[in-house]
Amino acid sequence: MRLTGRSLECIRGGREIFGSLDFEAVSGEALAVTGPNGAGKSSLLRIITGLLPLAEGTVRLEGGDAELTLAEQTHYLGHRDPLKPSLTVIENLRFWQAFLGGGGDPEQALIASGLGHAADLPAGFLSAGQRRRLSIARLLTVKRPIWLLDEPTSALDQDGQAMFAEVATAHLKSEGILVAATHGPLGVPSRQFAMSGMPTMPAAGMLA
Repeated sequence: MRLTGRSLECIRGGREIFGSLDFEAVSGEALAVTGPNGAGKSSLLRIITGLLPLAEGTVRLEGGDAELTLAEQTHYLGHRDPLKPSLTVIENLRFWQAFLGGGGDPEQALIASGLGHAADLPAGFLSAGQRRRLSIARLLTVKRPIWLLDEPTSALDQDGQAMFAEVATAHLKSEGILVAATHGPLGVPSRQFAMSGMPTMPAAGMLA
């Protein structure tokens, strides 16, 4: 598979966040998107998965499932962990599996993410690090070839970061693609893609 973006432009609130941006990621590769706050790292991930509209440019996936959209072949993990606090940990995973499909095993996903002991605990009682572990378990429960991750190791302790490196390595070995916006190391070999940021000038037709 090959995921590419060509001549991408992002405008939010009438201001250009980035423009003329090209990127590429291929099967088995981790792409670490770096840059200062406000450079557009999170916006780029949201554009790829279809959560934000493109002002200009194209995003394409070559070699994926022709019967599925790009969004249906991606996982997006943002800053907020999408959990239902009244459901237990395992019920959250089963909910996402029923909603999104996927052939993973929720119980094994919890073990791999270090939450096997908390399967029957309401998700509302989880710490920030445990919530992030549960979000990572969702990646394993609902199998998709492209992971778009925004600061995936935030809130994780040293053991949690090692766990993420292990599951990310397995994903890449299975010919998956990983694109992560990050300020720190991912724990897996990755190619750096630096976004330097640019002045947020008013878009054409807008007054300062």
